[in-house]
Amino acid sequence: MDKEERKTINQGQEDEMEIYGYNLCRWKLAIVSLGVVCTGGFLLLLLYWMPEWRVKATCIRAAIKDCEVVLLRTTDEFRMWFCAKIRLLSLETHPFSSPKSMANKVSNGHAVLLNENLAEENRHEISKYSQTQSEQIRYFTHHSVKYFWNDTLHNFDFLRGLDEGVSCTSIYEKHSAGLTKGMHAYRKLLYGVNEISVKVPSVFKLLIKEVLNPFYIFQLFSVILWCTDEYYYYALAIVIMSIVSVLSSLYSIRKQYVMLHDMVATHSTVRVSVCRVNEEIQEIFSTDLVPGDIMVIPLNGTVMPCDAVLINGTCIVNESMLTGESVPVTKTNLPNPSVDIKGMEDELYSPEIHKRHTLFCGTAVIQTRFYTGELVKAIVVRTGFSTSKGQLVRSILYPKPTDFKLYRDAYLFLLCLVAVAGIGFIYTIINSILNEVEAGVIIIESLDIITITVPPALPAAMTAGIVYAQRRLKKIGIFCISPQRINICGQLNLVCFDKTGTLTEDGLDLWGIQRVENACFLLPEENVCNEMLVKSQFVACMATCHSLTKIEGVLSGDPLDLKMFEAIGWILEEATEEETALHNRIMPTVVRPPKQLLPESTPAGDQEMELFELPAIYEIGIVRQFPFSSALQRMSVVARVLGDKKMDAYMKGAPEVIASLCKPETVPVDFEKVLEDYTKQGFRVIALAHRKLESKLTWHKVQNISRDAIENNMDFMGLIIMQNKLKQETPAVLEDLHKANIRTVMVTGDNMLTAVSVARDCGMILPQDKVIIAEALPPKDGKVAKINWHYADTITQCSNSSAIESEAIPIKLAQDSLEDLQVTRYHFAMNGKSFSVILEHFQDLVPKLMLHGTVFARMAPDQKTQLVEALQNVDYFVGMCGDGANDCGALKRAHGGISLSELEASVASPFTSKTPSISCVPNLIREGRAALMTSFCVFKFMALYSIIQYSSVTLLYSVLSNLGDFQFLFIDLAIILVVVFTMSLNPAWKELVAQRPPSGLLSGTLLFSVLSQIIISFGFQSLGFFWVKQQPWYEVWHPHSDACNTTGNLYWNSSHLYNQTELDPHNIQNYENTTVFFISSFQYLIVAIAFSKGKPFRQPCYKNYLFVMSVIILYVFILFIMLYPVASIDQVLQIVCVPYQWRITMFIIVLINAFVSIMVENFCLDMVLWKVVFSRDRQGEYRFTTTQPPQESVDHWGKCCLSCVLDCRKKIPKAKYMHLAQELLVDPEWPPKPQTTTEAKALVNENGSCQIITIT
Repeated sequence: MDKEERKTINQGQEDEMEIYGYNLCRWKLAIVSLGVVCTGGFLLLLLYWMPEWRVKATCIRAAIKDCEVVLLRTTDEFRMWFCAKIRLLSLETHPFSSPKSMANKVSNGHAVLLNENLAEENRHEISKYSQTQSEQIRYFTHHSVKYFWNDTLHNFDFLRGLDEGVSCTSIYEKHSAGLTKGMHAYRKLLYGVNEISVKVPSVFKLLIKEVLNPFYIFQLFSVILWCTDEYYYYALAIVIMSIVSVLSSLYSIRKQYVMLHDMVATHSTVRVSVCRVNEEIQEIFSTDLVPGDIMVIPLNGTVMPCDAVLINGTCIVNESMLTGESVPVTKTNLPNPSVDIKGMEDELYSPEIHKRHTLFCGTAVIQTRFYTGELVKAIVVRTGFSTSKGQLVRSILYPKPTDFKLYRDAYLFLLCLVAVAGIGFIYTIINSILNEVEAGVIIIESLDIITITVPPALPAAMTAGIVYAQRRLKKIGIFCISPQRINICGQLNLVCFDKTGTLTEDGLDLWGIQRVENACFLLPEENVCNEMLVKSQFVACMATCHSLTKIEGVLSGDPLDLKMFEAIGWILEEATEEETALHNRIMPTVVRPPKQLLPESTPAGDQEMELFELPAIYEIGIVRQFPFSSALQRMSVVARVLGDKKMDAYMKGAPEVIASLCKPETVPVDFEKVLEDYTKQGFRVIALAHRKLESKLTWHKVQNISRDAIENNMDFMGLIIMQNKLKQETPAVLEDLHKANIRTVMVTGDNMLTAVSVARDCGMILPQDKVIIAEALPPKDGKVAKINWHYADTITQCSNSSAIESEAIPIKLAQDSLEDLQVTRYHFAMNGKSFSVILEHFQDLVPKLMLHGTVFARMAPDQKTQLVEALQNVDYFVGMCGDGANDCGALKRAHGGISLSELEASVASPFTSKTPSISCVPNLIREGRAALMTSFCVFKFMALYSIIQYSSVTLLYSVLSNLGDFQFLFIDLAIILVVVFTMSLNPAWKELVAQRPPSGLLSGTLLFSVLSQIIISFGFQSLGFFWVKQQPWYEVWHPHSDACNTTGNLYWNSSHLYNQTELDPHNIQNYENTTVFFISSFQYLIVAIAFSKGKPFRQPCYKNYLFVMSVIILYVFILFIMLYPVASIDQVLQIVCVPYQWRITMFIIVLINAFVSIMVENFCLDMVLWKVVFSRDRQGEYRFTTTQPPQESVDHWGKCCLSCVLDCRKKIPKAKYMHLAQELLVDPEWPPKPQTTTEAKALVNENGSCQIITIT
């Protein structure tokens, strides 16, 4: 294939696509038009459903550079096709395209201020997107993103804002002056209107799109067919059902569009002030904003209409719309590297890395902190659908298809039904020809068999269980924005938990402090709020180093900061402009101790305490704040004591990080030992540091200095020890999950030893279990990367490595069972840095570590996402439970992400629990399992309904008969719809069990269940059909037939003699029809009861009162009309009179049928096959569900034989993690021995191979 004809766009990204160029071909178009006419429009429908066929049928291949149409195909597992038309953007008509009016250029979407050669630069920029002299730019739009032809790349590319490839220096030097009006207009043309446009489609458009669904086209075909066969009532019923279905679907789709439209409309059009090049402030609509505009943030706050980076001032922002976290966040201006006193290396700006300086679209700016004479300014970096909120809305508007085995199997099952229909189709044609039936009747009847086999109510029936589960979840405070994921949650076999606020209480209690003097730890102190400490640097750090703010007079911010500030009892005041003007320097936030804590006179001789030489008023002003960063694991502030000449820098954060930034001589020698003692007890430890800044650092310099220039060469001051108590319900919930064979993993930003301690406390790691700490070191000084393995101290000490191997690690595979594996005796623990090194240099170890990795500490947000992906790569179904703040990526990536947020629905994750408790996890899994089993039950029932009706019709076709119109109507409306929508109402079982439901329809249990019921149903129908012909009273029925021959039924016969004077043209009324109708009607109810299973995943069906009532009423009604016929009902249903003795015989047939069906389903399948052969996970885990030891060898061989007979699949587990577990059980080198090192090879292969070297 010519390279020019196929390219890749969005390479390496989630939405990577292959792109092919095509031009319209007139002769192909003419042939297709003819085909459309010949097929009555069906070809047009087919091309509408298949974009690839549509383009290939009407176009010819062309170079992408000159094509008229592009065909796009995603490179993911779904390989979906899309097509888009190439459009032209003309620059000729715009005055700003002339070189004179252009003061800057667009370079990859970046504004760069130019001083000379403006004309040349302008020409170069336009030529990048347009090779023609007419200055036309070629582009296409896909999923609300414009892709422009780029001559430099020789490919289409989307226009980037200032969020990629722009350095922090250039943001200040080249972008902070604003845009000229000409440049603004030029960018507006390229970037378009700044709006996240969610157009609510008209009802007519939605109707057409919905009606053109293949399912409704099939229904239309069915209705036309039935009308030609004069089945008007049934056709009318299907039309009414379809109309109701279409209208309800239209209502829900339109409602979603309206909700989404309302969600983005809050900031769609507001008036904003922007700064132009000449310092003039211009008021424009937010829809006119472009990347590079300088937006002025109003004092009273606003809802951000774009993504922008702060270059002046500070903002308090509520980001709950994005993160689900309602705690206000402080945003500060981006550090300016050009004024950095150290001349730091310039770094590229990134909204993710610099999110503490970025205001995201849709977030609410609550208030701004401004300085006298200076406006709070932000540079627009992204607009429209490129913003964080725009990308979120795009993911809702254009969701990825849900890849779940159930849905794939559903399509395969439908194909099987179509194949069965094909057999019936051929049989009907052959049988009709042999019986010399008219050609018209043959066509109608043979097509009719297809409409019977593929059930029209299947999609509605399948979604019923999910809708009911969603309602039940809502009742217990779990909100869902992705209903299809409820079924997937039924398969979860591993759940990752955040620690703070999830497993432990959100609020930390201050246990005490341990200060450092002269590089030595003092004794721990409990009370921080006293006169002796009030003027110490330690308390000053606690008072200033936080991100607290007052909102409507109430102190709010991070819970940890709040606890610390409350512990010292100080007062925070956010001074107004008038108040701060009285001081020499502007200090927006001032903290001071309460008067009762201040000593009346400063003690002069006390040398032990570090005191300030202060005036009577003791206040500290926070001059600059560097907010807490998950990646850096620290925060710092620059503060000034009122009246002091020099400023102070205070820093707090993770002890290891803080100690590394302090002067080594100020850090106590026993620092690591003291820290380890606290973390082992499960305390959360925070270190503090301080240094005096040079007097030459003025207020203006501090505002632009980088944090790296401040955060170094500090004096270590000591530790704050916080107690993080486990939530009351945590141990019980984790125990429930373990009993259900669901693995639990801790992913936290906290210290490693603290995390291990909490994992032991909550039961994630049992007391006797070994913890192996993997400490990975990156390549350094020519040495390769390596992992040091340490065994953490445990309750049961082992003297040597052989004892560890024999005691703690299972080596043997017990027959076909991996039950021992579930009692994992060792756990890996590692921090974020080690995890990154292992991912990069030890790729072949990653799956092994995923199998037993339990504690992942000091994990940055992106590392949490990588961990979820690594677990999914070894075929785990991963759940993630977090607070939604820094877990967004992981929550979205997991199969089932649950955010513990007070908000009703957080877009951060598919599920949101209103109660901040992990008890929602087992609840969600239980409901997921119930919904999944309901889907299986409904699917099996619908399949049996089709096959039973197919059997009835096929048998009746053999005698040139069929079911009557009202018989079809009664079966489909009175029986099927009622049963389907009530059998889905079973609530979830009250506890989690160790078994997991199958994930697909093609599992052994389900196939055996369906096939056995098909054989039973067809067998008993055939028995009735052929047995009735053997009766002495049997004859080919005609209007004057009187098989009843009893006086009690004379009135019944006489009522028919006058109504049936004409012969029945469809031959509906006969003894075979009546027999098959009664037996099949009971069969629908029998399989409904057989399939409506309760335990272990759902409540028993007798607790589903609506279902029980419906089935009883239907049973009584059918039994009544069978044993005691009512003339009017029989006339409507076209039932003929049969002797009472035959009615009793039919009743006995039905009873035996019911007994056999229920015994096979509930005894043979559940009691024998489920427990012996098919007791496994979706991945093929062979496991006995009982916890008893393996039985005698005879039983074992019996089971093996039965397994071989009934299951032809190999005994190698399908899941990678199970296959790996089997290999590791016999691997003598795994797990690594204590004090050994694994080194990466000098030349790492593609698979990242490594070797183990034992260090003696």
